[in-house]
Amino acid sequence: MSEKNVSEKTKKLVTSAMLTAIVCIATMLIKIPTPLKGYLNLGDCAVLLSGWILPPAYGFLASGTGSAFADIFSGYALYAPATFIIKGVMALGAYWIFTVLSKKFSNLLSRLLSGLACEIIMVLGYFIFEGFLYGFVSSAVNIPINGIQGVIGLILGVLLIKLLKRL
Repeated sequence: MSEKNVSEKTKKLVTSAMLTAIVCIATMLIKIPTPLKGYLNLGDCAVLLSGWILPPAYGFLASGTGSAFADIFSGYALYAPATFIIKGVMALGAYWIFTVLSKKFSNLLSRLLSGLACEIIMVLGYFIFEGFLYGFVSSAVNIPINGIQGVIGLILGVLLIKLLKRL
């Protein structure tokens, strides 16, 4: 393997590890309990960043692992497997949807639309997961709360990616 390939792979791994930690910290930084034993947090902005910055597999793993670790470290281990999948899929969606949309629209609009789609994935993912745990009527109570988390995550994610691109 050439020195350039090793350097590029090392850069991806280091960036992935850093984003895994950022996702975990952002998720744990502010936790507001929700009615069905979950919590509102700021982690979605870092999940979207992972999807927009990293290649798909790296973004999936950074987002899923960082979010699942936050659940485990915060006493929500029951949520960790679902969180790993939901947040990983969000990062995949952010990557793929942005990639497709950015060929036709501005970067800002592409990020907003891809982020919105991913936040819908998050809301539906937790609705389904909590529906199996607590019943679908009961799990509907968290839809607006998860929606608020999604909007905040999307706004912060777009602001952060703009800041990072300038740096």
